[in-house]
This record gives sequence, C-alpha cells and structure tokens, in this order.
Amino acid sequence: MNTKLLEPCCEQCWHSPEKPCHEFISCLAIGPLCHTNDACTTLRQARVAALRGQSVLPKPRIYIGAGTCGLGAGAGKTKKKIEAYLKQHQLDVELIETGCIGLCTAEPIVDVHLPGRTRVSFQKVTEKSVDALLDQVLGQGSIDECRDTVIAQHPARDNETAWDVPFFTEHPFFKLQTRWVLENCGVINPSSLEEYIAAGGYAALEKALRSSKPADLCAEVEKSGLRGRGGGGFPTGKKWQFAHKIESDQKYLVCNADEGDPGAFMDRAVIEGDPHKLLEGMIIAAYAIGASKAYVYIRAEYPLAIAHLKEAIAQAKSYSLLGENILGSGFSLDIRIKHGAGAFVCGEETALLHSIEGKRGMPRSRPPYPAVSGLFGKPTVINNVETLANIPKIIQNGADWFAAVGTQGSKGTKVFALSGKIKNTGLVEVKMGITLRQIVFDIGGGIINDKKYKAVQIGGPSGGCIPESELDINIDYESLKTLGAMMGSGGLVVMDENTCMVDVAKFFMDFIQRESCGKCIPCREGTKYMLHILTMITEHAAGKNDISALQRFNGVMQLEQLAQVIKDTSLCGLGQTAPNPILSTLRWFRHEYEQHIFENTCAAKVCKNFITYEIDAETCIGCTLCARNCPVEAIKGAPKSPHYILSDVCIRCGLCVSTCRVGAVKVK
Repeated sequence: MNTKLLEPCCEQCWHSPEKPCHEFISCLAIGPLCHTNDACTTLRQARVAALRGQSVLPKPRIYIGAGTCGLGAGAGKTKKKIEAYLKQHQLDVELIETGCIGLCTAEPIVDVHLPGRTRVSFQKVTEKSVDALLDQVLGQGSIDECRDTVIAQHPARDNETAWDVPFFTEHPFFKLQTRWVLENCGVINPSSLEEYIAAGGYAALEKALRSSKPADLCAEVEKSGLRGRGGGGFPTGKKWQFAHKIESDQKYLVCNADEGDPGAFMDRAVIEGDPHKLLEGMIIAAYAIGASKAYVYIRAEYPLAIAHLKEAIAQAKSYSLLGENILGSGFSLDIRIKHGAGAFVCGEETALLHSIEGKRGMPRSRPPYPAVSGLFGKPTVINNVETLANIPKIIQNGADWFAAVGTQGSKGTKVFALSGKIKNTGLVEVKMGITLRQIVFDIGGGIINDKKYKAVQIGGPSGGCIPESELDINIDYESLKTLGAMMGSGGLVVMDENTCMVDVAKFFMDFIQRESCGKCIPCREGTKYMLHILTMITEHAAGKNDISALQRFNGVMQLEQLAQVIKDTSLCGLGQTAPNPILSTLRWFRHEYEQHIFENTCAAKVCKNFITYEIDAETCIGCTLCARNCPVEAIKGAPKSPHYILSDVCIRCGLCVSTCRVGAVKVK
C-alpha cells in the first residue's frame, strides 16, 4: 500500500513514527485538525483532496469489478487484456480492482476515469472488446462508438465535467436504491485503507472511542431500531445491552459470515468490496459490549472475501485502528478469522459457537442465551455482516437519522440478492417498506423473456413463497410474516410460469433434510418424512407402482400436521422454520398439488414422471439426430422419414428436445 498520504505532517502529529496519535482519523480525513499551524493545515487538506479524488487526476484510471461474480464472468481475462493493451501502447494508466457494484448481470464491468472527466462504467467488457473500448476512450477521449456498453457515469466531483450519459442515480437498477451498506462496493479499492478513510471510513470509530461511553453506544443502536439482518430480526441494541450489563473477565463478539442460504451472496459481496466497513462496525460493537476478542466465522468457500479480510485486518493493525490501545483510547481488540466447513446448521448461532470451539456444529437448548453464556461459556454477541456494516453510519449520523428511513417496526435499509428468472440479477439495497413489485419489476427489470411472474422465494430454506397476488406487499419483518414468509438473510429467488411449486418445495426440503444436524428427532425424522411425501407426489407415474390419489392426498394432509409438529418441537430456529417452504406453497399454490395428485399432470412440465415426449411427424425431417442421442434407444424411425418415441421405454431425459434442430419434439 502507498503510505505517503498517511505519513505525519510534523513531529507533533504522531506520538511515534510507528504509531499514529489518537487524533489520526480527524487529522487525515474528517474532523478538526489536532494542530493548527498553517503548514500542517495546508498539507493535510491537500492530502484529503488527493485521497478523495477531488483534485484533477494526475493520470487516467481504469477500474475493474473483480469480485467473485466478476471473476466468474471473465474479469480476470479482461484484466490481463487491459494490462497487455497498456503495455503495448506504453500508456501510464492506473489499473485498480474493485468489488461488485451490484449489477452482476452486466459483468465484467470496467470503469474509465479520465483527468478532468467523470468516471464512466461499461458493461460486459470481455477480453475481445477491450481494444475497441480503450481505443475509443483512452485514444480518442470519446465514448460515441461504445455507448451501447455504457451503464452510467459516477457523480461529478470538483474539477470534473460530465459525459453525455445518465448518472447512476438515473439508472433503473440503482434509481430506487438507498446504498448505505453497499455505498463503497464497486467504487473504492477494497485493498486500500487510504480510499476507505477518504470515503469517511473510521470516523465513526474515532467518534465512538473519543466521545461515547459503551452504554451510550448500546442505547444509540437500540434507539436507531436496527434489527438483526441475519434472519431473526432481533433488536441489535437490546442484544448489545444484555452482554454489556453482564460482569465478566472476558467477552466475545462474533461476526456470522456463514452465508448458507441458496441464492444468498450479500455477506460475500460486502466483505469482498468493503472489508474495512465490517471491521469498523466490529470494533465499535466490541467496544460497546466490552469484548476484547472477536471472531469472523466465514465460509471457506469464500477465498477472495477471506483474503480481503485478512489484508484489511493487517492494514488496520499497522495504523493502530485495531489491536492494542486503538487510537490511543486504551481499548484493545483482537480479531481472528474462523473458517466454516459449509454446514448450513452453523448459521444457527449456538451451532456456530460450538464450531469455533472446535466441537461439532450442533445447536443447544436456550436459555442460557449466548449474550449470557456463549463462546467458551462467556458473554457473547453474535451479529451478521450486514448488521455490523450498518453500525458506522448509525454512530456517525445518529440514531434518528437511521430511524427516519423504513417502517414503524423495520428501520433502515435491507440488502437483497436478486437471482432466478429475473433480468437484472445482482445485489440491491433498498429502504424497508419498498414493495416487492418495485424490487422485481422496477429494479430487477422483470422476468426473463417477459414471461409471467409466478412467485418469489424470500428468506431461503427458512422462508416462503410470495405469489403474484401479493406483489404489492411492503417488505418489512412484520408484513412478510403475515404471508408465511420471513426476511431471512436477504435471498430473493424469482420464479416464472415455468416453475413447478411442488418441485420447489421438494428442492428446499431436500436441502434442509440433508443439512439437518440430526440432533433432535422432529427435525431429523420429520423433514425426512416430509421429503418422502413430496417425492411420492412428484414422482408418481401411472402403471409403475401405482399409488391411489387418495393415499397421496392423505400425504398432503399429513404434511400440514407434521409441519406444525416440527415447528413446535424442534430444538433450534432452523428446524422450527424448516416447514415454511411447504406451508407457503400449500397456501398459495394448492391447486398445483391437486393437479399432481388427481390429474397426474405437472402444468409447468418440470416433474418428468408426469410428462411425455412426442415427435411431430409433419415437422420431423428424419435426420436421426434424436435417435442417435437417445441413451435407451426409445426413438425409432427410418432416415429421412418421421420418427416416433416408445413411451414405455422413454426415461424422459430430455436429450431429444435439446438435440432436435427443427423443434419437432414436443413436451406434452
């Protein structure tokens, strides 16, 4: 890291050449100067301007979104091509990696920032399109011939002029967003402490350590109305106060970054794109509850996030923002990283604590709650990534500022991961109270290929489905419960008309059953039997071990009764919410269950035992391609003559549909 901008102005500024004084952040970026002589003032102000990019850039900059989603889309190859281009043309251009800005469907994303001009983002910049883009923007200083790849331009700063393209605040994907947690993601270099400080980072930490007592911080967070963003929605301030009030020789703070829900990637993106924000929130939280040790429990499947977090911890320690005597306050904190092994149950807080202790990740009975007796038997507060990432802005701007946004019982913003059958997949942050319709159609752009919306699965395996009739519901903790769903960690999986809701219920039940820790009988055996019933409903085929419709309908009745027993008697929250996907699909899509049971049909043509394949004799050209690819030789016919399918031999693999070049194979 280039540390020139962080060097002392004079001998008075730091207590020693190695450690900054307790006024470090104020001196560098935000508040009043600790020394007021003219030389120091002028130099510091120049440094702040340089850090914030408010002065004219000395040379062009190229930013590339290099989060996991960007790398998956080919950003690594794009970066190598950009490096080769700059070397070939002998251009002095700074190349910077950022995290994901949220619009994952547009990856790889490349930004170009020319001196005196605003920063412009371009979408789907592959290695093949790099030369044409850079020839235009760097070579000619124009974007006329590449406007079709422009996403938007960033806000203009001092001494900058705007391009003739929309700003990000006008882009449909970003227009309705309120980016507090995600404000730096995709914008700053996550490996640069300088850029985070220039964006206002660690100012809240300094304010907390210099101006607030721990009890005041707990009260401020409670007043803000911040609730746990990991799924339960428990008031964060109350949890902090429980731990703060308990006398103990040792307390712990644990960040739960074990993101196990299918379709969820919020925590990963925050840590990859803005790791210092998480660290700042953790340090403030630890100071508030009196913890001197903290853990980040993160999935080992997130190597990039782990690498950025380790780098941020090392940087923070090197400038007395973490470790011993933070900013000269007398408060010390040690943060360690614990790798999770991918067990879904470890998202449950007591199972997570057992895993950190080196035990098998299994929940335990409560009380006592972790705030009283948690990690190693000591008072422990467990918050997830998004919860902690909200803390710096709450402390910096005040509880009233945060509470002014949202609904009566759900304050602030919420980050959602949009995936599934939606045009604009990615990460969004919106005010609590926004409607689901706005998220799916205004921000998400609607359904792929303009097909009909069927449902959204919200809250992951513990959540529920929301049908079209409820699209105008306001997204908050209380409203979702009325529909049999829950906020969860923030996964939003969109489904279209070609989705079978019975199959969806079976998918989530299969996931839950496999991930059950097996400690309590209701969850272990109950989910297994519910999966058996769903399998029986979706895989029945007439003539093959025929089971009467009455028996299968009785299975649905047992599902509802069994679900209630599991909810009432399971040990942990994961078991108690396990039946939610089944209950919500039964509530809103019962007719699909009835179709499977009584009519032996799957309207979405997903459950293969309820569908048949036929070849249209008028369309078939007799190319034999389908017959040659059929794994069981169920397709017969002479070359250049119409073919036909032996239905009793067909295994419904669908290869004939995908290989037919003229669309002659029909699904019935």
